[in-house]
Amino acid sequence: MTIKTRLKTLKSELPQHVSLVAVSKTKPLSDLLQAYEAGQRLFGENKIQEMVEKYEQLPKDIKWHMIGHVQSNKVKYMASFVDLVHGVDSLKLLKELNKQAAKHQRVIRCLLQLKIATEAHKFGVNLNTARELLEYVDDQNLNHVKICGLMGMASFTNNQQQIETEFKELKFNFDALKKEYSHLEIISMGMSGDYQLAIDCGSTMIRVGSHVFGARNYTQ
Repeated sequence: MTIKTRLKTLKSELPQHVSLVAVSKTKPLSDLLQAYEAGQRLFGENKIQEMVEKYEQLPKDIKWHMIGHVQSNKVKYMASFVDLVHGVDSLKLLKELNKQAAKHQRVIRCLLQLKIATEAHKFGVNLNTARELLEYVDDQNLNHVKICGLMGMASFTNNQQQIETEFKELKFNFDALKKEYSHLEIISMGMSGDYQLAIDCGSTMIRVGSHVFGARNYTQ
């Protein structure tokens, strides 16, 4: 099945309010161009260096999403163009995003990553810390970042009930924060293996790789 066919099939299944981020990490430019020619404009990368290289060589109306964990000292490399940073999990990172965005006179959109998975190695903050970060942005007038919503990654498990519980936790926390911060609009949760469940639980943005580009080859 071609990338164009996969994209067409996937998008036909999605509700109108759900955005599709095509996760293009490790994929060659030719694959991204096929997706682009099929109408895809949101692409997600998890390494800043790879995203920068692709940005420089691909059409400039692509909106690049940084979906991996971000080190503060690398923000400067993507600050001029990144559209949405999914995994903001610290005040230090928020401040650096604001600082680097100011240099380019632009606003970088961000999602706060909440920890919903059971694995210790997965990043994310709790609800109280998320509220503190939102308050800090408002109080300190960080005018070059905009927190648009939340992101979460479910546990790596075959237990669908556990994944559903974790997705519902993220949606519950989003609803709680939205009562205080009405500008929040994005819930980024769901990947190739669980995006349908994520949508059923309230996701408005899914991050899908293999269902668009086919199986990923990490040996390349």
